Amino acid sequence: MLYGSAGLGTSLLLKACAGNESANTAQSQGNSQTQQAASSSGSGDTIKVGILHSLTGTMAISETTLVDAEKLAIKQINEAGGVLGKQIEPIVEDGASDWPTFAEKASKLIEQNNVATVFGCWTSASRKAVLPVFESKNHMLWYPVQYEGQECSKNVFYTGAAPNQQIQPAVNWMLENEGKQFYLIGSDYVFPRTANTIVKQQLQAKGGEVVGEDYIPLGSTEVTPLITKIRAALPNGGVIFNTLNGDSNAAFFKQLQGAGLGPDKYPVMSSSIAEVEVKQIGAEYLQGHYAAWNYFMTVDNPKNQQWVDAFKAEYGEDRLTNDPMESAYNMVYLWKQSAEKAGIAENLEKVRSAAYGQTLQKAPQGKVTMNPNHHASQLVRIGRVREDGLFEIVNATDSTVEPEPWNEFVPATQGYACNWSDSNKGEKYKVKGT
Repeated sequence: MLYGSAGLGTSLLLKACAGNESANTAQSQGNSQTQQAASSSGSGDTIKVGILHSLTGTMAISETTLVDAEKLAIKQINEAGGVLGKQIEPIVEDGASDWPTFAEKASKLIEQNNVATVFGCWTSASRKAVLPVFESKNHMLWYPVQYEGQECSKNVFYTGAAPNQQIQPAVNWMLENEGKQFYLIGSDYVFPRTANTIVKQQLQAKGGEVVGEDYIPLGSTEVTPLITKIRAALPNGGVIFNTLNGDSNAAFFKQLQGAGLGPDKYPVMSSSIAEVEVKQIGAEYLQGHYAAWNYFMTVDNPKNQQWVDAFKAEYGEDRLTNDPMESAYNMVYLWKQSAEKAGIAENLEKVRSAAYGQTLQKAPQGKVTMNPNHHASQLVRIGRVREDGLFEIVNATDSTVEPEPWNEFVPATQGYACNWSDSNKGEKYKVKGT
């Protein structure tokens, strides 16, 4: 139940038990693919990289913007001389909001296109679908979206938030400022279910209360029964913690307002609603509600203004930036720096080792650093939707927060950490004294 489906749960439990052994097996099985990439993806004057996101289907509302951000980073890098004197050649594939398609396209990028790395996915379901591909072929995925944690693959670099960099700060802020009764809603797949497992444990530890928990199929717009249940469970108001993804959010916020459940009594904290989604849904339906991210378009620093200006110049003055886009943009630059330190973009083992400690001192959000646990240290912010559809930042950390892939609120993973720079630790090891 922790992982949303028996198949995924079993897979992850087996991974947790296997630890470094599974990683070593994957590395052994993937050596030929790694050598093939080294001999093919850097031929001539280009380095081929894959971009794998949903350009169609329910997740296109969110994922198409990541492609734009990644392409902008690639264009800027190429204009500045490329990577190791070579131009980056992006090969874009459509995951089509379908998890088997994601796995199929990942295999194509690695086996047929011989890419040096892949930037891609949004939902945890798509990431889980491609994970066996990258691990069996010992290849490299850069994943840009906040997620539920409880994973630390040698073959993935996670540049979005771990739960302690988004979900947990969001719960704490709502407990302190909006109430102690929570109704949990989400799309029915791995991220919402695992995230809410963490939320429930956290609320229990912090004195909060879960009064209801419901899930609907990803992309479903049948939200009326959900709103009826929320009203019944919270007759006097309370916090709605929202892990819906895709088109479901549009139906939910419009019907929530239509039912008279406004942010004054029913504030919603969302984990997957950012500036782009607010614009597409309509700011009039979300004004006063909350989201937790590492980046908002309203971050006030010179680098962010420069990035926003560059993005608008490339794609149009009406375009917006958001956290997953910033994370996607950052990861291309982190990969670039790692490849340059390694001295060869096509040797995945060297690039992987070179990634540890790579820092963007002035990313649009502020300082970002890749850690040996393949997750990034970054800032945490809480935002409230304004009338213009942007976010007023109501809370922010003073410094970066270190990522924790294995969650401290879940009993099964308390006291565990990940460190791929140490062969004796790897994917999951017990921290001394815990």
